[in-house]
Amino acid sequence: MSSGGHGRGRRRGHEEEEHVNHERWLVSYSDMITVLMALFIVLFAISQVDQEKYIALRSSLAAGFGDGSISSSALNGSTGVLDGTSGATDGPEAGTAAIVDADTGLGEQASNPTPVTDPTAVDASVLAAAQAEAAHLEQVKQHILAALSSQGLQDAVRFRVDERGLVLGLVADDVFFAQGSAQLTPTAMSVLDLASPTLVALQEQISVEGHANTVPISGRYATNWELSSDRATQVLRHMVERDGMPGSRIQAVGYGDTRPLVAGGGDDAMTANRRVDMVILSAAPETVRALLPAVAAGETTGG
Repeated sequence: MSSGGHGRGRRRGHEEEEHVNHERWLVSYSDMITVLMALFIVLFAISQVDQEKYIALRSSLAAGFGDGSISSSALNGSTGVLDGTSGATDGPEAGTAAIVDADTGLGEQASNPTPVTDPTAVDASVLAAAQAEAAHLEQVKQHILAALSSQGLQDAVRFRVDERGLVLGLVADDVFFAQGSAQLTPTAMSVLDLASPTLVALQEQISVEGHANTVPISGRYATNWELSSDRATQVLRHMVERDGMPGSRIQAVGYGDTRPLVAGGGDDAMTANRRVDMVILSAAPETVRALLPAVAAGETTGG
């Protein structure tokens, strides 16, 4: 009994208090330092600009806007801190690119300045792509025109190229639609039947856009919005239901009298603005599509 008691006494005598770590703050401190280091590494990395890639980007943007809408000075950034000076200049160096020295922060003229001598000059690769797309649209136009000419309907459609693609204008001067009506005439059906084989064989999306003039209407339609939308829908339905156009490649929209083709209120304007446009939407990049009207008109040259 006595020895057992002593044993328990020894166990109590060996119990120690828990050691308090007074250096736990070092863990939080080291975590904070690590985060700060990562932050400064990221800030340093994003402050470094690849000058060659930057110049390529600037040239591409300038080409897409025709070299006139975006000046080189508007895109002249720096590899360091902004110097707060204006990018515009009226001196002889207005067409050159300013490069900021990363070490001194002082601006100096680029060793290879790019003066803008011709507002119509564009990047050669963008121009080549635009010329190829314009040639494709011209080929589509000629196929449709040949089909219409076989039936003497070559004058029933007005072709034009804009930044969206090739536009087939179906002017509703009682050839396609009567005044205040969305009913397709026999001539309109013939035009659609002749043009559809070429359109169906394409890969591009087709937008059918209805328009009306400003003459107030009465009867079935409350406003020109409903009339223009119905005209576009009737063209779409004919092409899908009669001519085999896939429904996934075509859409219809009505613009009412908000997008007149001819300004004014004369008889010619009233006739021209009562129309349906079928737009072959180009799948080319935006920078290429922006050049299509000029290329189609032969107004753009390579830089």
